[in-house]
Amino acid sequence: MAKRGKKYSSALEKYDRLKEYSLTESIKILKDIAYAKYDETVELHMRLGVDPRHSDQLVRGTVSLPNGTGKTVRVLVFAKGEKTKEARNAGADFVGAEDMSEKIQKEGWLAFDKVIATPDMMGIVGKLGRILGPRGLMPNPKVGTVTHNISDAVKRAKAGEVEFRVDKTSNIHVGVGKKSFDDDKLNENITSVYGAILKAKPASSKGRYIKSFYLSTTHSPSVRVELQSM
Repeated sequence: MAKRGKKYSSALEKYDRLKEYSLTESIKILKDIAYAKYDETVELHMRLGVDPRHSDQLVRGTVSLPNGTGKTVRVLVFAKGEKTKEARNAGADFVGAEDMSEKIQKEGWLAFDKVIATPDMMGIVGKLGRILGPRGLMPNPKVGTVTHNISDAVKRAKAGEVEFRVDKTSNIHVGVGKKSFDDDKLNENITSVYGAILKAKPASSKGRYIKSFYLSTTHSPSVRVELQSM
């Protein structure tokens, strides 16, 4: 186990890590124990009672945060023809096709946070799977990032839509805002993500669906949220 610094150890002394707190209490504690000098991201961590080895138990989706993410989202769109104009008008930061693919492959360029593509561009985008996939950037029709409605997809991304996906250890990790957000705004964002994950419960999932729920900032220890308070 990696050795923790003094600030991390000091943060642990301010609360009982084994105790469960209401969402309201958890947010207050989190702000009290966060020690980084910059505006950290508040992160939701949830362990689910699903087996992601089975395709019918994969949990994935998107949710628009009522109060945004607190950061500027750089959007790359793969499109041609009229769709390039639609993308730019909607606020896309980068638009292209083969030229963007080449830039990523040859230059290692990754100065974007979200990738959206029209269906006809997936032949080009598919070749980037080994680069985009591990970073969670690969467009997918299931979450609305492979679509003909480029304008809507770009606007949602810019407005604070986030994607969630269960990993191979049955956990979900999602950024839900910034430490500087008002408590009420963080509460709203977290509640929205929690609700979206609940709705995404697979029909084949048996037993307890949400096993544990924690909040943390980028560098802070985690605070366990009482599920009954949600």
